[in-house]
Amino acid sequence: MARTQAGLPAGTRITDYISLGVIAGTFPPALVQELLAQTGKASQRQRDLPAHVMVYYAIAMALYLQSSCREVLRCLLEGVRWLAGPAAHLKVAGRAGIAQARARLGSEPLRQLHDRVVRPIAVSEGPHPTRGARYRHWQAISLDGSTLDVADTAENVAAFGKPKASRGQRAYPQLRFVSLVENGTHVLFGTQLAGQRTSEAVLCDQLLPHLKSGMLVLADRNFFSYRRWQAAHATGADLLWRAKKNLILPGLKRLPDGSYLSKIYPTLKDRRHDTRGVAVRVIEYTLPAVPEAEPGYRLITTILDPEAAPAAELAAQYHERWEIEHAFDELKTHLRGRQLILRSKTPDLVKQEFFGLLLAHFAIRGLMHEAALQADEDPDRLSFLHAVRVIRRKLPACAALSPSAPAVLPCGRARGNP
Repeated sequence: MARTQAGLPAGTRITDYISLGVIAGTFPPALVQELLAQTGKASQRQRDLPAHVMVYYAIAMALYLQSSCREVLRCLLEGVRWLAGPAAHLKVAGRAGIAQARARLGSEPLRQLHDRVVRPIAVSEGPHPTRGARYRHWQAISLDGSTLDVADTAENVAAFGKPKASRGQRAYPQLRFVSLVENGTHVLFGTQLAGQRTSEAVLCDQLLPHLKSGMLVLADRNFFSYRRWQAAHATGADLLWRAKKNLILPGLKRLPDGSYLSKIYPTLKDRRHDTRGVAVRVIEYTLPAVPEAEPGYRLITTILDPEAAPAAELAAQYHERWEIEHAFDELKTHLRGRQLILRSKTPDLVKQEFFGLLLAHFAIRGLMHEAALQADEDPDRLSFLHAVRVIRRKLPACAALSPSAPAVLPCGRARGNP
């Protein structure tokens, strides 16, 4: 039996327009056109689905992943008219036309839009700083990776590979990605992706340039290596990572808060001769009152002064690393939908869809952050799922305004300003 196409209610609902309002407020049309020109993807002739429309379409797909591609386009185009002007004649193309337009666009403009715009958004100054975004004077950042299932086509299998299962291979190929998350806002940034054959450690190396001074970066033990630790600290960021069990950390000096100073070395020979050693501070603790806790935890940090960051506070801060799991859940469950796969059939379109998903998540999180600032509330206390539902259903003021007028986008962002 043929599968029934998922659709939205018949007719264009005015309540669908906010999708474009949030997206265009975060990713202004002028910036989209600039990146299209830089990547050589700008439309050279008048089309039913010009390149800038398809950029917004790729992002809007993340808001309606359970609907057909034509239904997504139908909801988007009514709002797109205010971008293109009242004289624009945009029609809902068929599936083949949408596929061709997506293929013409490719993934590079979406990747560059992500790299240009997506970044931490918490504010530390002003009447209402972002709550929960900082530990003392550090910006709290977590590092981790995850996977997403993609459509089972020969091209996707060749590009991404299928992970092994207890019997043979899993049903779907997977892409692997590693991200940084701003703990206080759940904004995912610096994301790097590849096939499942590429390790998280390799992808981690690629995102280290996104670290900077003033950050405190939390990471699990699987990311630790002497070289990676040095490279991450060289960015100016401070580190708080869990250490592997087999890492030898001799006690050199016991500190008043119970932590101690030690050194890490690149090789056993360096350890024997005490060459190229890097000073670290070690924090060891247990969680006896937590039923699912591991027998013991051992953290290493670049913050050597216990008065600057006491051991008990750093131990508590490390467990904020789980904020990135909440962000991944928002991306993979609340936006994508449980047990759904990315619908694209070719590797380049998979990447386009994936970056569209990240951009949609960033737009929603940006809207939630602005709402939290206005209410002087912690963004963690706002429901991401509720925000997604509002964005799908409610009307922004800009949707009814002419593009020639000085439109104002949701939460006070002027059109054309990121």
